Amino acid sequence: MQADELRSDNRAAKADADVDPTDGRDESLNERMDRNWNEILQELRVTQTGTQIFTGFLLTIAFQTRFSQLTTFQTRTYLVLVIAAVLTTALGLAPVSLHRGLFRKGAKMIIVQTAHIILRIVLVGVAVMLIGTVLLIFDLVVGRTAALVMAGVTLLVVIIIAALPLILRGRRQADSRAD
Repeated sequence: MQADELRSDNRAAKADADVDPTDGRDESLNERMDRNWNEILQELRVTQTGTQIFTGFLLTIAFQTRFSQLTTFQTRTYLVLVIAAVLTTALGLAPVSLHRGLFRKGAKMIIVQTAHIILRIVLVGVAVMLIGTVLLIFDLVVGRTAALVMAGVTLLVVIIIAALPLILRGRRQADSRAD
């Protein structure tokens, strides 16, 4: 029993390390986990809808008459996109399954932490889908060189978006030290 209490204390201490005492919130660990779970759910709703629609769209392309005219590169790009879309959609559903499986088992912190990691992976999957789609469409419409350039530009934008929280966090910490 003491080992369980020690693990619980360690988890609570780890979660408390993320607490910002200046944010104006006076909430317990459970309240914070509930709030974090609700925020994750909102983010999942956005990504799930987008990936599900995108996956459905991709699956219909193979049945279009022009599909047989794709080059080997385009066909392979399409298949990579289908796999990325299906896996991203499945991963987007994983936190819901996790929550259902662990509901009322006293595992809210584990659910939130795991869902956070899964959501980050889903965002990588969405990035792959976006970049691959630009690559495929530009290759079909304009040509390979333009496709590679625009996929590279899209990759750069995705990297900037991914780095933005780190940049802003560093800036916030620098500003707080200056005060």
